[in-house]
Amino acid sequence: MASKQYTLYDLPSRAPCTTWTPNPWKTRLLFNLKGLDYRTEWVEYPDIKPTLENKVPANAGSTAYSIPTIESPDGTCVMDSRKIVQYIEKQHPQPSMHLDSSYLPKVEEVWSAYMGAIKPIFLNWVPRDILNDASLEYWYTTREKFVGMPVDQLEKEKGGELAWNEAEPALRSATALLKENEGPFFMGDTISYADLVWASVLLFSKRLGPGFFEEATKRSGDAQVHLNLLEAIRPWSERDSR
Repeated sequence: MASKQYTLYDLPSRAPCTTWTPNPWKTRLLFNLKGLDYRTEWVEYPDIKPTLENKVPANAGSTAYSIPTIESPDGTCVMDSRKIVQYIEKQHPQPSMHLDSSYLPKVEEVWSAYMGAIKPIFLNWVPRDILNDASLEYWYTTREKFVGMPVDQLEKEKGGELAWNEAEPALRSATALLKENEGPFFMGDTISYADLVWASVLLFSKRLGPGFFEEATKRSGDAQVHLNLLEAIRPWSERDSR
């Protein structure tokens, strides 16, 4: 009998190895929520291209191969968390992820704004606190090329209070959206992919340390609504490593 197990290609962290970065978190939460049978294959940054180039067509743009990528039981490979959820929704429509919800594009916009704002901080913290040695050179080289300076210099010049001040409007926007239907989800009592998108950055913020997470939730204007979301999705965030 053919296997019904998916493979999730994810980025490892230092021991204990768990999911840490937002885009793979979106897919892992999706798999857990859908109750899919899957295994995790951990791939260090320099090994992404060699692992995936014979499995899936390259992305357009600067990052040809990226994580997350999934391999389905029939061998189909899909790269990019947004393409993955569209594929999985067709294969496993229940429970619905409500990809047509008006909240999804709003939350994705807020997600992008927040991640862009805190980039001067996390680009330096991730290699310091999370990555294995095998990925450090790749990270420092590619991120310095991307931002035009070493990541420690970027944090000195644009991190700290400057970054948090830029992030605050996005955090407050997420708070306002969560309050529209009285939570814990953006659609009230109905979970959707929008919740997984925002939960992914909350989980990433927690992974960066309690001080980072506390600053993020403080800047949100109402920490409790974000804590409520994390508690509501906890049944699907507990599996983070296998």
